[in-house]
Amino acid sequence: MSAAPDPTSPAALARRILDANAYLTLATADADGRPWATPVWFADRDGRELIWVSRPEGRHSHNIRVRPEVALAVFDSTTPVGDATAVFADAVAGIVPDDEVLGALAVFNAKTVASGRPAWEPQRVTGASALRLYRAVATEVWIIDEDEQRVPLR
Repeated sequence: MSAAPDPTSPAALARRILDANAYLTLATADADGRPWATPVWFADRDGRELIWVSRPEGRHSHNIRVRPEVALAVFDSTTPVGDATAVFADAVAGIVPDDEVLGALAVFNAKTVASGRPAWEPQRVTGASALRLYRAVATEVWIIDEDEQRVPLR
């Protein structure tokens, strides 16, 4: 029998942050390296795959097409100064391929329904729809500890 996970571990803290927040800040850059940051409502799969819906013509979506390397942060902006915690990640982002839409949409819909909104149908993010499912797959994830040091999650 294995021991229960440590609720004070960096991984447990990251899970609480991801579960408690609706938006992530997505940082992208265009082909010339000009940065852009935008909030997106998200759902996650195992803290390493983050899924959202966007319009392909949006600035961040265009940036992802030309430069898929992104950074992101998830944090509670209402936390008092000195008590803040956050999840940070480097990731590779893109439109969810058609053959993976149903699985990614199931993850997105689990959070959508839990938040009291109706589930999205696949046709809202495929075909002639103006929206698409996007995802960022993390290459590195970390939290910042009380000394403002990076603590990588493994």
